[in-house]
Amino acid sequence: MSYLVSLLVLSGLIFFHELGHFTAARLMGVYVEVFSIGFGKRLLTFRAFNTEWSISAIPLGGYVKMKGQDDSDPTKKSYDPDSYNTKTPIQKIFILLAGPLANFVLAFILYFAIAMGNPSILAPVVGSVVKDSPAFVAGLESNDTILSINGKQISSWKEMAKTISAAQGPIALEINREGYLKQITLTPKLQDAKNMYGEDVKRKMIGISAAGVMKKQDMNIIEKLKYATDQTIFASTLIFTGVQKLLTGDVPASEMGGVISIVKLTSDASAAGWMSVLFFAALISVNLGVLNLLPIPALDGGHIMFNLYELFFRREPNEKIVMNLTIAGWVILFGLMGLGVFNDINRLIG
Repeated sequence: MSYLVSLLVLSGLIFFHELGHFTAARLMGVYVEVFSIGFGKRLLTFRAFNTEWSISAIPLGGYVKMKGQDDSDPTKKSYDPDSYNTKTPIQKIFILLAGPLANFVLAFILYFAIAMGNPSILAPVVGSVVKDSPAFVAGLESNDTILSINGKQISSWKEMAKTISAAQGPIALEINREGYLKQITLTPKLQDAKNMYGEDVKRKMIGISAAGVMKKQDMNIIEKLKYATDQTIFASTLIFTGVQKLLTGDVPASEMGGVISIVKLTSDASAAGWMSVLFFAALISVNLGVLNLLPIPALDGGHIMFNLYELFFRREPNEKIVMNLTIAGWVILFGLMGLGVFNDINRLIG
């Protein structure tokens, strides 16, 4: 059942992405011949809105086939009024951007749905205290709740850690210990740590771990909208930075995951409850949006680059060059997909 949920989530995200392209194309007067979820042999086909809608055998993507556009052969063009080729570079870029933009919008909607359920966050309650650490020396104890740092109210463990890491010099903690308020002053210590990309970094810490106490967030509608916006921006930045670090070699290629990881993680999320599924679906949706903006000719970002060339130089790029770059793009894309699956299998074996 959980793997069926994974398939439905992935298909839903792809559908929303392609729906962005479809809607923008129709707005620009482009005839959409086929709207397909999946590749390969068509399992189910019907016709609606003057378009052939299909569900295909390989559920690893999808496509919208517009009149005059053929990724398998970019030289095949049509110059009819309802063709993609007759549109201006700006109109074509709008159509291409609509898919990734739809993924960002969907992520925002999903994060807002999560906020409507008042999700739980990790409370700033002390679990264990490291011996001889600043917290130990200052007298912090297990089950202490940190209420404020330097007069700033603290509502979550994440906020507390961020405040401590950014602090300059000694910090003043207000804590709740078994119903009594106490004031403690200590100086964070710069220590070795790992960031979310697995890189070695230096971070100011005080030597405590979380007690694992969760608490519900009570947000009004404005705070819920802000939560959805912040989470969408954070996820986008996270993935953009991750891709950049992969390209520069700061993060090893072995960290890259593939479709097996996506299915497994979505399956695990479904076992944890609907809110976990929504959270992970939002993250994958942002991932799809970001990755499709990469300047690889087989992706939206590559087509955007071609249209930017046409916009700036007032002529279409050379057909032979476009064809060669498109083939190279597909090689890169399939290579990355293969690497992701290879890493997934290695993790499963390991």
